[in-house]
Amino acid sequence: MSLYHEAASILTGSGSSPNAHAGGSFKSRVFGNKELKSPPAQVYALALESCKWSGVLKEVVENSGLLGVERKLTPPLSILLTHDFLVSKSGIALPASHGLRQSIERHKARLTSEFTRARLRRNCTSLAELRSKIEHEYRTSCGITIHPRWIRVNTLKSTVDQQLESTFKGWEVLPSVSELLSSASSSSSSPTFSAAEKTEGKDNNRHQKICLDGNIPNLIAVSPLSGVDLTKTEAYKSGKIILQDKASCFPAYLLDPHPDSEAGDVIDACSAPGNKTTHLASILAERERSLLEPTKKGKGERRRTSKIFAFEKDRFRAKTLEKMVNIAGSEGFTIVNPGVDFLRVDPFDEKYKDVGALLLDPSCSGSGIVGRDVAPELFLPSPPSSSSAGKKGGGAGKRKRDPLDNGNNETTKKPSTLSQQDQQGSSSIPMEIIDDDGNSTTLQSSEDLKARISALATFQLSLLLHAFQFPRAKRITYSTCSIYAGENEHVVIAALHSEIAKQGGWKILKRADQVSGMREWDVRGSIEACEGFDGCGGEEAREIAEGCIRAYNRDDGRGVMGFFVAGFVRDTTLVENDGKEDDGGPYVRDDLGRIVRDENGIPTLKSTGGKAFEMDDNGESSAEVYGAESTTADDADGPFVRDQEGRIVRDAMGMPTLKEGPVLKKADIHEGEENKKGKKKKKKNNKKKGKGNGGKKDEVEDDGAEDEWDGFGD
Repeated sequence: MSLYHEAASILTGSGSSPNAHAGGSFKSRVFGNKELKSPPAQVYALALESCKWSGVLKEVVENSGLLGVERKLTPPLSILLTHDFLVSKSGIALPASHGLRQSIERHKARLTSEFTRARLRRNCTSLAELRSKIEHEYRTSCGITIHPRWIRVNTLKSTVDQQLESTFKGWEVLPSVSELLSSASSSSSSPTFSAAEKTEGKDNNRHQKICLDGNIPNLIAVSPLSGVDLTKTEAYKSGKIILQDKASCFPAYLLDPHPDSEAGDVIDACSAPGNKTTHLASILAERERSLLEPTKKGKGERRRTSKIFAFEKDRFRAKTLEKMVNIAGSEGFTIVNPGVDFLRVDPFDEKYKDVGALLLDPSCSGSGIVGRDVAPELFLPSPPSSSSAGKKGGGAGKRKRDPLDNGNNETTKKPSTLSQQDQQGSSSIPMEIIDDDGNSTTLQSSEDLKARISALATFQLSLLLHAFQFPRAKRITYSTCSIYAGENEHVVIAALHSEIAKQGGWKILKRADQVSGMREWDVRGSIEACEGFDGCGGEEAREIAEGCIRAYNRDDGRGVMGFFVAGFVRDTTLVENDGKEDDGGPYVRDDLGRIVRDENGIPTLKSTGGKAFEMDDNGESSAEVYGAESTTADDADGPFVRDQEGRIVRDAMGMPTLKEGPVLKKADIHEGEENKKGKKKKKKNNKKKGKGNGGKKDEVEDDGAEDEWDGFGD
C-alpha cells in the first residue's frame, strides 16, 4: 500500500488496525498503527498538512472536474495528491510512471490555474502568504490561540542589532506583543491592494512585522502572518537564531547564573532537546565577556570558564541535544551526558564541586501546550454526479462556498486532544493527554487524571529534592509546561516543607529578588492552590504564590503557551533547626554556610576557636556518647533534646543534649605543651594511615564518626 493510501485510511478511519479508526489523539492513531509500511512521521505530516489545506484543495478539485475524469481517484486521495503536487516542495512522492501520479499530472495546467484563482480569491499575492493564512485559519478553527513566532537571538554567534540588519532588515518594529497580535488579527481578512501599491511592494511586506520582547533579553516576536519560513534562513541554519517559545525562556533567565562566583558551574537536569541548555550557555557567555580582564596588549582575557553539565537519560533524545549544542556553538563548555539519569548522579562527586545553579525542567503532563496535536477538519470534494461524469470541468458550475468563509460543506471532523476549556482546568472525560515527550495517555475518568498527575508529581518532587543536595548550589529553577497545580505549586510547597530543604536552608525565590523581566511579569502563581495544601497558608502561601510565575495559553495579548516556573535560593542563615532563623549555631561556618571541620571531621566552636572534642590516637572520641543507639528509628527529631520551638538544646559550650544520657563531654581546649606533643604524634600516625590508604591525607577510618556528627547542624 502506498503512502497516499495509508494516509487516506488514517484520515477516513478505515483499515483493519484499531488505531486507524477514530479515537485517541491524531498523532497516536498514526504512530500507534503497527500496520503502516511507510514511515509514520511521513504519514503524519502528509495527513495533517493535507487536512489544513483541504478547504482550498476541495475547491481546486471540484472546479477542475478532476474526479469526473479520473474515476480511480477517491476524494481523500485527490486531496492528498493535489496537496503534494501544488503545495509540497518535493512534489508527489511516487515514481513518474505510477498511475496515481499520472492521474494528477495529466491535469497539471487546469489544477495550477484553479489553485492560482483560489489564492487570489483569498487576497494572497504569493504562496508563502497563502501558507501563513492557512495556518492562521487552521489555528482559529481549532480553537488554538494565535501566537507570534518567537525567535531567540543566540548571542554566542550574533546580536539583536546584527539580526535587525540582516534577517529582519526592512521589517516593521512594533512597540508591543499585543499590537503585533492585533495587527495579525485585523489583517487575517487582508484588503486588496491597488496596482500602485503592489508596484511599491507594499503587498510583499505588509505582514513582515516584529516586536522586541520587553521581558526576556534577545527575544524577538515575529508576526504569525509574516509569510517567511525562518527555518530556511541562513541565521537559523547557522545557529544565530533559535526558535523558542517565550515561556520556555523563563527558567534560564530566572536562574540568573553567574560565572564570576566560586561555584559558577550549572546543571541542566533534563536537557533534551536543548533550547534551555543553549539559552543557559548564551547567558553565561555574555556575562563572561563582561568579566574579561585587560592584558598588556589591551585585549581582554577570560577570567574563568563555567561549565554546563547537561543530562539526558534517553540516548535518542540526547543525540538531538548534542546536535543543538553544536549548532549553537556551546560545545566548548557544555558537557553532554547521554543516557545518564540525573537522579543517579552523586551530588558530592568531585566533578560537581563547583555547581552553583541547577535548572530542572522534568517530564510533565504537557497540559499547557494547547492544540499541538489537534486535527483540523477534513474538507472532501463531492464525488461527480452522473450528469457531470466524464465532463471536464463539470464541477465548476456547482462550486461549493469556500470553507474558510463558513460555508456548509461536507466535512469529516477528526477528534482532538484537550480542548481549550480542558486546558484551563475544566477537563472532559474521557480525554487524551500528551506529555512533553510526545507520549499519549488515555484517561477514562477523573480518578485516572488525578493518578496521572500524582505519579508525575512524585517524580518531579524527587528530582527537586535531589537537586537540593548539591553542596554548593545556591539557586535552582523548577519548571513545567503544565497548568495543573499538582505539578506546580503543590510540588514547590512539598519541596519547601521537606527536611532536606529545611536542613539545607532552601526557600522560595521571592518576587522582589527576581531578575527584572520576571519580577515585572504580572501572571503569578495561584494563591488558591497554595492555601491549605500541606498546611500552607497565610503569609507563607502569599509569598510562595507571588514567587511562582505562570503563563496561560490564552488570547490575552501575551502570546505564550501554558507554563510554570519557580525559583529556589539557599539561605545559609537557615540551619537545621526546622528552618527557623539562627546565627548559624555554635560552630564556625565558611562563606557557603558549611561547618568548618578539621582533618578528622571535628567541628570548630565559635566560643573558643577550639575543637568540639578530642580524639585519641586510634581515632576514638574522648567523650562518651550515650543514648544515640537507643533512639527509636521513627523519631524524626534525632537523638538530641529540642525545645518547644524545635531547636536543639545546647549547653554554654554549644554542645547538644542527648535525649537519653548526659550532655556530651567538652574538649580540653586549654592545651599545654604535652597536648601539643600528643598532637604531633597523632598527626604522624594519621599520615602513616593515609599512605596505606592510597595516599589520602589525614583521613579518618570508616568508623561512623561522620555519621555521629550529622546531628550537629551541618
